[in-house]
Amino acid sequence: MNRNKFFKPILTLAIVLLALYTGVRLGKVFSDSRVLKLSMPEQNNLSAVMEYISKFYVDSVNTEDVIVNILKELDPHSIYIPASELQKSNEHIEGNFEGIGVTFDMLDDTVVVINVIPDGPSSRAGVSPGDRIIAVDDSVIAGRNIGNEKIMGLLRGKSGTKVRIEVRRVELDEPVPIEITRDKVPLKSIDVAYMIAPGTGYIRMTGFAQNTHSEFVEAVEKLHSEGMTNIILDLRDNRGGLLDQAIKITSELFADKKLIVYTEGRAIPRRNEYSKGKGKCGNDSLTVLINEHSASASEILAGAVQDNDRGTVIGRRSFGKGLVQQMIGLPDGAGLRLTIARYYIPSGRSIQRHYEHGASAYLEYYGDLDARWENGEYVNADSVKLVDTTRYYTSKGRTVYGGGGVTPDVFVSLDTGNMPVSRAINSRILRDYAIAFGDRHRKELNAIADLEQMERFFRKNNPFPEFNSYLKNRGVRDPDREISKSKLFLDRYLKVYISQISPMSDLGATFLLNKFDMTVQKALEIINAQKTEDNV
Repeated sequence: MNRNKFFKPILTLAIVLLALYTGVRLGKVFSDSRVLKLSMPEQNNLSAVMEYISKFYVDSVNTEDVIVNILKELDPHSIYIPASELQKSNEHIEGNFEGIGVTFDMLDDTVVVINVIPDGPSSRAGVSPGDRIIAVDDSVIAGRNIGNEKIMGLLRGKSGTKVRIEVRRVELDEPVPIEITRDKVPLKSIDVAYMIAPGTGYIRMTGFAQNTHSEFVEAVEKLHSEGMTNIILDLRDNRGGLLDQAIKITSELFADKKLIVYTEGRAIPRRNEYSKGKGKCGNDSLTVLINEHSASASEILAGAVQDNDRGTVIGRRSFGKGLVQQMIGLPDGAGLRLTIARYYIPSGRSIQRHYEHGASAYLEYYGDLDARWENGEYVNADSVKLVDTTRYYTSKGRTVYGGGGVTPDVFVSLDTGNMPVSRAINSRILRDYAIAFGDRHRKELNAIADLEQMERFFRKNNPFPEFNSYLKNRGVRDPDREISKSKLFLDRYLKVYISQISPMSDLGATFLLNKFDMTVQKALEIINAQKTEDNV
């Protein structure tokens, strides 16, 4: 089960299309700062057929659908992006969007502010976690079953424009009017970085956007000042992004010059990318965490670490995307994301998994993760099916394979012990209870300033004892039996969700999750074993 289903289900104003998991952005190849100039070909059969269809076909034709189906005949990552969606799709790689800067969830058809981005527009205007947004400008939104997309459309807007909202607060009888001036809101790629153990820093990277390298440098400098000599870099569920950012960050992990990746295509000559040497983390011990949702740029980083024997890669086999795309602007403002090259990690292997052509094969390609589950790969390392059995070798001579993602050095099974709790999580019961609990303890929650204070809060205010009564009120049959199945997990995840609606937000949730995360604990175990060996 995807780890994000547990602590990232909250719908946020920072939600953006994740279609742009590529190594490029509009007009640039991100392994290079130069613009790739593409000359338009003379008219050929394809362009002639398209023109005849457009002008003379018996029925009206949606040319976008035709283009989409043509691209599916090429590869799974060449896509067409309509003009109406292009800006939104670019937000993920640009690292910001324009809006009011809150995350929200829906409770009984009412928008509940879960968190307010520090120093963002809403924070400056006085919006608080727990506020219920009941109206936007002249539109009442509470109790009207309005979809999330429409709500985001009401709250988002160009920087400098104003929006008026009315909020209800638990401690007040009357609604509070607030005027917010919209602004650019950052989308952080590194949302969590903290000292997880003495000498060991934990950094979670959710993507590779324009500012990710600077975010990474800032995080490691802070953790180094706190005594970090070991790094756990969590790339699980990181579906990639900008290739140049992956190269820069990977370079920071090496003390000397090493090949990171090379790209090559039919019309694109081979280009090698090397680390610069004297990286900020070059002397730290390193473990990199990956899973089946780690793709593209995150696979470049993990593959470079593995092939150069720089550190230990832990987890489950990565997604397997080794194709490089170029974004090309079209006349009407739409975008064409076209595959122009493959990338190869230092041992010479491609990690792009096999794909066929056509619409049905397209669905099969993206259904591969379900097939892995059915084959038992998530719980048994021996179930991994290698498409390419060609042997490649790391710098120290270890055998590795390509053609289907990066296979970790240390396999960690998916924790199926938490499956019984999934029904409660997916049915929103835990999240709804967390919001209700937060309402009762809002003043104390808002006063939490660090992880130590958060732990003290939970020692004083255990959310679990009241959960049984809450389940009964929600109509759950035999709640004692349901709770007894997964008491430990329920207790943990209640605290995870509550921490998300406190000032600790994702940091607090991750801090709690990591205490029983099998992959993180395996990384700590390996680090401790290395320390013991070093001291012998």
